Amino acid sequence: MLLHVWDNESTAGSRALLDTLTSPGEQTCSEANVGFSAGHNALIRRATSQYYLCLNPDAVLSEGYIRTLVDALESNHAAGSATGRLLRLDDDAVLDSTGIVMTPDQRHLDRGAGELADGRFLSGPEEIFGTSGAVALYRRAMLEDIAFRGEYFDQAFFAYREDADLAWRAQWRGWSSLYVPAALAWHRRRVTPERRSALPADINRYSVRNRFLLRLKNQSMGLAWRYAWPGFKRDAQVVGYVLLREWSSIPGLLDVGRLLPRMLAWRKHVLGTRRRQSAELAPWFRRAGG
Repeated sequence: MLLHVWDNESTAGSRALLDTLTSPGEQTCSEANVGFSAGHNALIRRATSQYYLCLNPDAVLSEGYIRTLVDALESNHAAGSATGRLLRLDDDAVLDSTGIVMTPDQRHLDRGAGELADGRFLSGPEEIFGTSGAVALYRRAMLEDIAFRGEYFDQAFFAYREDADLAWRAQWRGWSSLYVPAALAWHRRRVTPERRSALPADINRYSVRNRFLLRLKNQSMGLAWRYAWPGFKRDAQVVGYVLLREWSSIPGLLDVGRLLPRMLAWRKHVLGTRRRQSAELAPWFRRAGG
């Protein structure tokens, strides 16, 4: 197993810590914050292994986590990604994620997030829509299959929702994803709906912007028509909230227009090369929870 660490212009002494924990060949220190997607894309291109573990710096793995997921993927060659049972690092009685779920109003959520663990989501492995990017194991063959213009994660997303975007593209190409509860990890989640007002303005801006970019790229006309009303209601809520209360996110709405040509190019590729039809993906959007 090879270790690759990307330092995204950190300022909290991380580089000195990296020097004590890793060798120079294992670390890349960026002079600018290029975002989650660009950093991981660079590391994926550098890696040569059959699998790539996407791991946040605020996540901790149990012993055997990687081996358990690799074994699951080796047993299911149609699966392109896998994740374990994630608990909150600051309170392991609370779930953090058991995989991404999609809702009729076109939101993506971490299944079980914020709920008491209490013996829930222990059966499996089972298929899920996709994996949280905080702790995700990806099959290289899948990453190469869904890449476009040299990008695995879409670098326009910069931060947030890029994992849901990758999962949606993988689903269109016929790749499934696995939740394996025997693999256990812990994640300190800082971005939650109840903390929105305390979050940096840029984070909220990306969240608003990427909601629309996600669908511009991946939502077929069949899915758009099927879930038009719940999607419209949610869009109206988001736009209304921004215009009335969160003015700092107005640039996020303007970004959608600025990035439209890029998204249309991605859309042409994603939907033009899909191996599944809308009816095959539609059931995922009827699952609002566990």
